[in-house]
Amino acid sequence: MPPAAALFDNDGLTLDTESAWTRAEAALFARYGQTFTMDHKRELLGTAPAVSAAKLERMLGQPGPALSDELYELAVEEVAKTAEPMPGAVALLAALAQAGVPVGLVSNARRHFVEPALRAAGLHDAFAVVVTVDDVARPKPAPDAYLAAAAALGAEPAACAVLEDSPTGLAAGRAAGALTIGIPSLPGVVLEADVIAASLEDPAVWRALGLEARVT
Repeated sequence: MPPAAALFDNDGLTLDTESAWTRAEAALFARYGQTFTMDHKRELLGTAPAVSAAKLERMLGQPGPALSDELYELAVEEVAKTAEPMPGAVALLAALAQAGVPVGLVSNARRHFVEPALRAAGLHDAFAVVVTVDDVARPKPAPDAYLAAAAALGAEPAACAVLEDSPTGLAAGRAAGALTIGIPSLPGVVLEADVIAASLEDPAVWRALGLEARVT
């Protein structure tokens, strides 16, 4: 049976924004005479602004909140130009809509980043509810954002499916009591989920969502 609602992470899961983030991160590190590496990328993946600010402060030796603001401005510029749906996202969202399954977007990013990215990718109207880090007291890995999205869609959290690409997001989905579907977007990141799949096109994702695997 399909879930009561399907709740999608944004960066690296629904939208291909990680390349934009990487360009922004590399530019920020270069400003401070540092080289951005994949180890940095893995450590920052899926983190909320306050958490990433603390990590950036340690990495670059500058005040974290200012670094976080700089990074966001660089990332917004990049993502407004380049954000695209991840492979399989459009087809999966269409199949869920056809099956009558409400969908929500749940992001650890700020709204002023998420909305331009959705518009650039042509998915601004694809979600019945969008919950960002600005809307909750505690970001992922706390369950607050997923609980808020489920409530807005009139669904019990335990009857929902959460689709994520980061350990942080999957921890939030588990804490909410939802079925978790993990789709890694970055090599070397180990995910713990009820279902692990290679992409949104993977038939395992469609089966987990109670849909016919009509992948093209």
